[in-house]
Amino acid sequence: MSAGGAAIPDAAEKRHSLDDLLAVMARLRDRETGCPWDRDQTFQSIALYTIEEAYEVADAIDRADMDALKDELGDLLLQVVYHAQMASEQNDFNFSDVVSAITAKMIRRHPHVFDDSTREDQFQRDNLWERMKAEEKAGKGDAGPRSQLDDVPLALPGLTRAIKLQSRAARVGFDWPDIAAVLAKTEEEIAELKAALAQKHDESAAANVAEEYGDILFVMANLARHLRVDPEAALRAANAKFTRRFHSIEQALARDGRKPEDATLEEMDLLWDAAKDAEAKD
Repeated sequence: MSAGGAAIPDAAEKRHSLDDLLAVMARLRDRETGCPWDRDQTFQSIALYTIEEAYEVADAIDRADMDALKDELGDLLLQVVYHAQMASEQNDFNFSDVVSAITAKMIRRHPHVFDDSTREDQFQRDNLWERMKAEEKAGKGDAGPRSQLDDVPLALPGLTRAIKLQSRAARVGFDWPDIAAVLAKTEEEIAELKAALAQKHDESAAANVAEEYGDILFVMANLARHLRVDPEAALRAANAKFTRRFHSIEQALARDGRKPEDATLEEMDLLWDAAKDAEAKD
């Protein structure tokens, strides 16, 4: 038993339960016998780790690595357990409350599954999920956001938040009519960036360049939305492709006893093209 009364599972056991994980977290946070680092953490200090673990889950999914996905889901679950333990210590809520609340919400927001299967068409047609969310907020004494955009979280990654902001505006008809219009806007924003780059080089010009570059990213997110592409996933895939091809450059040079810093840009460009051609043949 820990000082807090939580039973500690035998680390030699081959399998553990959710109760074991909750007991481990309680022991780690124990004021007398717990881990100094874990005892010192707060909601704020752990929040970044929670975001990182969610990204690592997405990365494992992108790589179709089921072993990694199992591990990353465990890490993400640990974050939920961690936050719930800290809330329990403050007598705000505990892990069981989290489970109960999300279970009730899923049942409540899926009446076509748990109540009346004949409502499935209505659920899809009338966007009942969003309507029920609004009704739930009203039931909590919250009349809802003053703006369509007010409850889009600030902490979301930039591209993801851009998509959500644009989607909210699109609900009331503020949207480009088709992909061609978005592409035209993209060209317009690139032209504005070029104009900003042509300005004299001072602090004001640098700020203008940054603003125009941000506009390009925003319109590219809009293009992703119209193409039904997840921009974060697309960028992760592009990052992986770049990493893979650059590794090919490093490996090719290593076979000659060299490193990238020993090669010219022209040599590395040729090796890049060779890696690209090799991928196309696979």
